[in-house]
Amino acid sequence: MKFLHISDVHLGWTRYQLNESPRDFFDAWIDVLQKYAIGEKVDFVIMAGDFFHKRNVPPETMNYAFAGLSLLKDAGIPAISIEGNHDQKHTDSEYSWLRSLANWNLLYLLEPKKIDGKMIYQPWNDDDKEGGFVDIGRARIFGSDWYGASANWAIPMLTEAMKENLREDAFHILLLHTDVEGHQTHPIPALSLANLKELKSVTNYVALGHTHKCYEIDNWAFNPGSLEITSIDEYRETRGAWLIEVNENNEVNANHVRNYRQRPFQRLGFEVTGKTDAKEVTAGVLEVIKTQARSAENGESKPIIEITLRGHLGFPNSLLELQKIREETQKMTDALHVRIKNHSVPVDYAVAADLEEDASREKLERRVIEDLIFRDNRYKTRVEDISEAVIGAKRMALSDEEPEKILDFIALKTISDSSPNKVKEQTHSESASLH
Repeated sequence: MKFLHISDVHLGWTRYQLNESPRDFFDAWIDVLQKYAIGEKVDFVIMAGDFFHKRNVPPETMNYAFAGLSLLKDAGIPAISIEGNHDQKHTDSEYSWLRSLANWNLLYLLEPKKIDGKMIYQPWNDDDKEGGFVDIGRARIFGSDWYGASANWAIPMLTEAMKENLREDAFHILLLHTDVEGHQTHPIPALSLANLKELKSVTNYVALGHTHKCYEIDNWAFNPGSLEITSIDEYRETRGAWLIEVNENNEVNANHVRNYRQRPFQRLGFEVTGKTDAKEVTAGVLEVIKTQARSAENGESKPIIEITLRGHLGFPNSLLELQKIREETQKMTDALHVRIKNHSVPVDYAVAADLEEDASREKLERRVIEDLIFRDNRYKTRVEDISEAVIGAKRMALSDEEPEKILDFIALKTISDSSPNKVKEQTHSESASLH
């Protein structure tokens, strides 16, 4: 038996407002399907959530979904999916675009039911196009919902529900969209390793998604990473898909495949400390570009380049020649997009902050935020938590993190009653107001 495990396709994502961006995510997905699903003649493809980037799917993105899923259908390869946090149904509706794709016989959308407070798995019904698990050959594949901060409380219920539906001699797979302790990329609530391993009693393979980097646990739980980069902060992370072969003894041979079309990214930095003239900074940055930046060559996709300025300036920020740096970089590299992040600190701010001379921008900002919080008697006792929430939320926003993750982080740091239900209730309420 052979199958392909992918996750976090994020069809429709417009990165940095670039018109080319949605096509990047489609190209990566199609190339993976052609090379590693159809080319390797797999028995099925499993997708562990975040197939779409947004719940509201525009026509162009739906066309992309049709094109890829139709390729699989024409090749006789079933596609099995669950919802992630990005493509889950609206809170006030049972409808989702993944449900439509299931109704159109393009994929199996697996969802357990919750009846009288108990999680229930029902077999896939071809008439209703619904079910919690489906049999493909000797594989029995179970789905799950997006649980967010409540994942640790959901695992025991999943385990019990699956236990009642095991099939003798089957290879049991669970699709699960969640961060796992020790592997998440942001300081947000995650499923503990101990709770995850409860599933070993009912599964041969856990197909993870949500975290945009590749990892595996005990040759049993696998996360492929996103197919494309959603933010330049991810460009150093390994991503791709898992090509899995299972022998007659249910032993897993896993191969992480990543030779497919992706947009090249590069992040470069420049230290401005000691520079007293804007032209000196410009010349220094362009020298770095000349010697280190990657250029589009040999038919390769044009790169996206980020340049970060750090340190203490000897002159006002307003004098920096950021537009000139951007234009010259574009000429030198033929980049699709040049992004400049100015994290430098003008000297007058550094002196005013009454901190050590080499204090970082984040440390300066933290001092200012803490001073402001301390002035309000309501929050004097929670200065550290609130300042950490502000700094962390800003860091995540600059990394183009999705609003749901930022809200989860803020809630974790600031909500007094941090029970999972309270956090989930609060963050869902705030998330609804954002959208």
